[in-house]
Amino acid sequence: MRFIADEGRDFAVVRALRDAAHDVIAAAEIFPSVDDEVILKLAHDDARILLTEDKDFGELVYAAGQKNCGVILIRFPASARRPMAEAVLEAVNRLGAALASQFAVIEPGRIRIGRGPRA
Repeated sequence: MRFIADEGRDFAVVRALRDAAHDVIAAAEIFPSVDDEVILKLAHDDARILLTEDKDFGELVYAAGQKNCGVILIRFPASARRPMAEAVLEAVNRLGAALASQFAVIEPGRIRIGRGPRA
């Protein structure tokens, strides 16, 4: 699968997905300090699912109706971050293409998926 990882997320997730042969662009490596709207547009234009820990993307998708190819919002508190990369990889492997055009929230022991609005 194809992903773009927002700057504000743990790089362990990027490494885990790359190790599992997923195509992952890390914004911190290529587009440092770019605005959220630009990252979401880049993800859409390149048909990539956005990986983020920034709740502001929910606002962009639902309230502003910005086009997207899917968002995975990773919500792990500091006390539970150790299994985070494994949890994201497991969700991606299990749900696969079902994550496209969805807004998924991955939390410790829980995955919530809701269809993002079509813009």
